[in-house]
Amino acid sequence: MFNETVLEHFRNPHNVGDIPDATAVVEVVNPVCGDVLQLSVRLEAGRVVEARFKTQGCVAAIASSSVLTDLLAGKLPSEFLSITPQQISEALGTLPPSTLHAAQLCGDALSALFFKLV
Repeated sequence: MFNETVLEHFRNPHNVGDIPDATAVVEVVNPVCGDVLQLSVRLEAGRVVEARFKTQGCVAAIASSSVLTDLLAGKLPSEFLSITPQQISEALGTLPPSTLHAAQLCGDALSALFFKLV
């Protein structure tokens, strides 16, 4: 069902964990499937210098969260909303339609993070 890119991000996710001196931390939940994503970022000079996540969820949710932290590197908060669920899906080689909710969960986290920082 999943391609090698998704499986690689699931098996060896990037940037897992907490940031002790985080600038902001948000947590979002998908009420339908129960996936939970906690996203932490640390900003310096207004840009993301570190992003980490903790996700409880399916393979696609963990892989999407991993990609999300990669995509956040160096971004200004004003650029967060330019990262779309579709972009996350495409970075994973396109998620199957039944698992696109995982990329949407990341989009929800980005929105929450943006509004927390502005």
